[in-house]
Amino acid sequence: MAGFVDVLLRGLLLTLVSVAAGGVPWLRAVLRAEPGAKPDRAGAASLRLIAVAAALAAAVQAAVAGLVLVDLAGKTGSPPLGDFLETTFARVALARVVLAAALAAVAARLAAAPAGRAAWGALAGLAAALVAASAALSHAMARIDDRALLLVLDAVHQAAVAAWVGGLAHLTLHAVRARGEAEPRDRQLARRFSTLAAAAVSVLVASGVALGGLYVGEPAALVGTAYGVMILSKVALLVVALGLAAANARLVRRAAAAVTTPRLARFVEVELGLAVTVVYAAASLTSLPPAIDVTADRATVGEVLARFAPAPPRLTSPPIDELLRTADPLMAPPGERKPVERAWSEYNHHWSGMFVLLMGLLAIGERAGLRAGRHWPLALLGLAAFMFVRNDPRAWPLGPAGFWESMTLPDVLQHRAFVVLIVAFGVFEWMVRTGRLAPRPWAYVFPLLCALGGGMLLTHSHAMFNLKEEFLTEVTHAPLGILGALAGWARWLELRLPEAGAAPGWIWRACLVGVGLFLLLYREG
Repeated sequence: MAGFVDVLLRGLLLTLVSVAAGGVPWLRAVLRAEPGAKPDRAGAASLRLIAVAAALAAAVQAAVAGLVLVDLAGKTGSPPLGDFLETTFARVALARVVLAAALAAVAARLAAAPAGRAAWGALAGLAAALVAASAALSHAMARIDDRALLLVLDAVHQAAVAAWVGGLAHLTLHAVRARGEAEPRDRQLARRFSTLAAAAVSVLVASGVALGGLYVGEPAALVGTAYGVMILSKVALLVVALGLAAANARLVRRAAAAVTTPRLARFVEVELGLAVTVVYAAASLTSLPPAIDVTADRATVGEVLARFAPAPPRLTSPPIDELLRTADPLMAPPGERKPVERAWSEYNHHWSGMFVLLMGLLAIGERAGLRAGRHWPLALLGLAAFMFVRNDPRAWPLGPAGFWESMTLPDVLQHRAFVVLIVAFGVFEWMVRTGRLAPRPWAYVFPLLCALGGGMLLTHSHAMFNLKEEFLTEVTHAPLGILGALAGWARWLELRLPEAGAAPGWIWRACLVGVGLFLLLYREG
């Protein structure tokens, strides 16, 4: 459980640091804020966002360090505070807490009153130091070969991410704050940000390719290790986000769009959402050993492809008594799953796929004019009930472990969290589609929960120890997570920009069908 929470917190931390540090190039290169002058409304709003994001980053960084300490205490029997504070991790984490808090204080001061070059220099210096310090918590610090090069590349990569993701966040804030009332300079802001984002993305891609080459080693490792698959997942989402970025750039160049132009603003929202999902995928890499270090437990390309080979779904379940008698599904170490466990899991995934496929087909029917198709969200309630009962057979209601007892187990807690998301998703979307709830704001529950679910799948227990069988079992989580994120943000665009046409609606429906088909392809052997 600690590992899963740690990944979620690290993803949140990376996002907050990006918003805080990325606000500095936004202020200086896009808004052209100058020392000595009182910030205008846009500048003051961005400075306040920097202050809030930096303060939250300090709190989350402290929480990450505390979680590690608690985990160590659980393994050693007592809190090893003295030894912990001697580690590089603890020292860098504490330094980042101080840097983030100082950045928050300086940004709040600049938002309140004019300040000179020293204060603005401090803002930029603290932001740069906060980003650079993150490299000391990356895999680069543990390397023997090429450590200096990796540290530099990692710092440059994260700085580029901050400029891009943070800039998108501040651009979105500016568009929301304007509420459609364009300022005279908004077209200039759009052009400036387009230039800044293009430069940041170029550096991001170049440094990412270099890091990938050093951490992955050979192309086969991209497919045969959890680390490599997560990189491919990042790339897939990044390609979509950059496609939106290219569309935005064309709007800025050809149509002289302002940052408040509806099409540009809505595309930026989706680009930001996908970028944050990429950041969370990147956070999950910190919990995985680099692919270049995984040799004994590496899967071959053929073994991975075999897990996606079409085969008849398993529609009959092994008896629960046999399962409980011969195996311990909750506590068995990875790689020791017995045939009856595999059969149970495949049955669960395949029937879940049937529910999702039905849902996607009904949603397509709704789009094609089938009135009954609007009830497609109700299929989610059936899926949730099925998952609640079947996911963890040793837990209540099928197994001997009580409800609260089973909730102390990480896998059970994660599965139950997904069930809650599915129920909320189904109820709210059905009530919106049948007119029981107003579309605004309740229609946004679907895209947000869908995107959240996709992100959680990308961070969900990706073979933490790279055991081959565990990796092969979970390799299908990556495409499911990607499709979930794409479905959520396509639906968001459909709601936020009706003039985008039918494409977003067809995309999220196709993603639902894709999720169902991937679940039907799930295999454990």
